[in-house]
Amino acid sequence: MWRAILNAFRIKEIRNRILYTLAILALYRFGANLTVPGVDVNAITKQVESGLLGIMDLFSGGALGKFAVFSLGIMPYITATIIMQLLQVVIPKLEQLAKEGEVGRRKINQIARYMTTGLALIQSVAMVFYFRNFNAIPKFDAMHIILIVATLTAGTTLIMWLGELINIHGIGNGISLLIFASIVSRIPGQVLTIFRLKTANIIFIILFAAIAVGVIMAIIEMTQGERRIPVQYAKRIVGRKVFGGQSTYLPLKVNQAGVMPIIFAVSVLLFPATIAQFANVGWLTKLANLLTPSAQGTINPFYAVIYILLIIFFAYFYSAITFNPMDTADNLRRYGGFIPGIRPGKNTADYLSHILNRITLPGAIFLAMIALLPELLITYGNMPFRFGGTSILIAVSVALETMRQLESQLIMRDYEGFLKWD
Repeated sequence: MWRAILNAFRIKEIRNRILYTLAILALYRFGANLTVPGVDVNAITKQVESGLLGIMDLFSGGALGKFAVFSLGIMPYITATIIMQLLQVVIPKLEQLAKEGEVGRRKINQIARYMTTGLALIQSVAMVFYFRNFNAIPKFDAMHIILIVATLTAGTTLIMWLGELINIHGIGNGISLLIFASIVSRIPGQVLTIFRLKTANIIFIILFAAIAVGVIMAIIEMTQGERRIPVQYAKRIVGRKVFGGQSTYLPLKVNQAGVMPIIFAVSVLLFPATIAQFANVGWLTKLANLLTPSAQGTINPFYAVIYILLIIFFAYFYSAITFNPMDTADNLRRYGGFIPGIRPGKNTADYLSHILNRITLPGAIFLAMIALLPELLITYGNMPFRFGGTSILIAVSVALETMRQLESQLIMRDYEGFLKWD
């Protein structure tokens, strides 16, 4: 691994991309610690320590607890992306754009950017009126409201731009790396918090370390796990050359959707709470209370059931929109490939759909268990912060994906990659 890191820094192009990515992440962390003027940070921190706002604070890297410029984090952009993916299924024009290649994707991304700005504006206004109830904004006048709303909205737009800069000039997926930086930045403080606990004896620390290592190992195994469908290519004679005839496989991941089902589910759960703070409606406030993670020292059963069902639903939904069995079957037939024992065409598509449905369920259940782990540790393990679960899943997934991209860059230049083991 260390040899691969040295090789990466020996190549000027890769070194510049890595340094550029690190510079953008440093700028992002600076904005996540720059408090918006005119707010009482202590009053806001008390409200963010629990409930769904704690989940938002996780994705913002602690920026929400400090009411920083980047308090909204990347959640408005993720929500806009979810909405655009849903609309592609029901609006033929958007579906046609998605099939037009790079040009269509650019138009869809442009619409998502405008939608992100609108959602950020709505969320920032709702957040201002929500924290007003706790005297977190001492001077609640028009000038301060406009200043805070404009700052939060501009912060989200800037985050979106920083993520795109990483995609163009850096290494890895920009949005994923920003979330990764938010999660990793909280690890040192969380470790210190554990050692400062009154109950932190040697047994507690060993147990905590064992849980952390076990969760990381389980996530790596599930992330790398795949069902390999054997594929045979028929021989083709073109002129004097023979093509095909080899055997390969089609990999179907157990966790095909990655961390997206959890992010989607969190966005849906946060939506009623956000609207409830903006519109003082009785039934909407009751619904927001029902979707609160903890209730009277125990996990809210209604929240847990809805959370699990949403994760399972979005796991199937995201797998369905990212992997089309019919298109895969058509591509196999077009290039002379077939699955042994399965007729090409519709039968192959049905077979792939059946396999995907079977392996998606255990992956979705695993995601639900990972997502509820922080609530279990907080409620029954007296953990003072949200540890494990979603944060580790995102961190491990992003780290593996970034290492794969670096590895591909190194292999192109005849160097050994990160993921090669002797």
